[in-house]
Amino acid sequence: MAEIAHGLRDVVVNETRLSTIDGLAGKLTIAGFPLEELAPNATYEEEVYLLWYDRLPNRAELDAFRQSFREHRAISETTMTVLRAAAKKQAPMMDALRMGTDTLSLNDPEIDNMSTAANLRRGVRILAPMPTIVAAYWRLIHGQEPIAPHPTLGHAANFLYMLQGEEAHEGSVRGLETYLNTVIDHGMNNSTFTARVIASTRSDMYSAVVGAIGSLKGPLHGGAPGPAMDMVFEIRETSARTGRKIEEVAAEWVNGKLAAHERLMGFGHRVYRTRDPRADVLGAAAEKLYQEAGDMQLYTDARAVEDVILKALAAYKPDRPLKTNVEFYTALVLHGVGLDAKIFSSIFGISRAGGWIAHILEQYAEDELIRPSSGYNGVYDRKWVPIEKRG
Repeated sequence: MAEIAHGLRDVVVNETRLSTIDGLAGKLTIAGFPLEELAPNATYEEEVYLLWYDRLPNRAELDAFRQSFREHRAISETTMTVLRAAAKKQAPMMDALRMGTDTLSLNDPEIDNMSTAANLRRGVRILAPMPTIVAAYWRLIHGQEPIAPHPTLGHAANFLYMLQGEEAHEGSVRGLETYLNTVIDHGMNNSTFTARVIASTRSDMYSAVVGAIGSLKGPLHGGAPGPAMDMVFEIRETSARTGRKIEEVAAEWVNGKLAAHERLMGFGHRVYRTRDPRADVLGAAAEKLYQEAGDMQLYTDARAVEDVILKALAAYKPDRPLKTNVEFYTALVLHGVGLDAKIFSSIFGISRAGGWIAHILEQYAEDELIRPSSGYNGVYDRKWVPIEKRG
């Protein structure tokens, strides 16, 4: 029997121009750009355009692309009815995003048109209203009425406006934009692979995106930026209550977790064997965000906790580099923007959807069914036994 690559680890299933990861060097390239060059400077719409069209837009193209987003942000009464029903059940945020996204196909006037041009338009019809779905649902589960999309704001600024009911500070918008740009695509991850598998059957884009959302919901993929922030708050609270230095409390906390063989959220990554480059980009974004807000204490405390944990991990597993990953600084940035941890995963989804759609378009162009083989480990030559003779 052929050697089994469990989990398809290290199996190269196709080629893509969208992103590549150098796990040993800790580098992430997005459509030819080093992440640290692109994420802090681009708007989310620019990065989406880059992934979909393989070049940055000029001014006229970007204006037209943004206008197409603004025209498709609103969600239908059907989608709102589904969200209200989900809110009555207090369904998880990711479930609401999945269900809401699934309803978008009902308003597609060219649902049977699978041309490249139609699929590019369809990408906007999917991507533009996803923040509206998340913001509307967040408000519904907190007893508030949804806020209609703003007619002129950009993608990131509009999302914050729909959540908070007022235009966000420029620094918060830039912080969120940098986050959206940082996590938009990341190689052949599970949700991206899921989207491409579905698209490879020539299924529609809505089905592929909804399948990817289902994949992202899983805790082994979507990550845990919320718990990473909870950890920092727990250590800060103990430090404040006891009067002990935060470094001392952090050392006690991490040693207890390691002794119990518990996972430390925000550290280590399946691909990177050094520091996650996304953590560096978001770390710089967090520092700038808290500086502009005029309160560096949470950032300073988080960095102190990070340093203690990294030293403890280096001593605990000296042969296995466990560095800070994207979850840790995702939590710090999104908290600094003023968002609750329970919404973090769905924000990850509305960012990564731009990358999913790029991969779906690429898969349609490739037009190759993804159909791997499996190894059989069952028995052979069983004999049929009538039911009356079975023990």
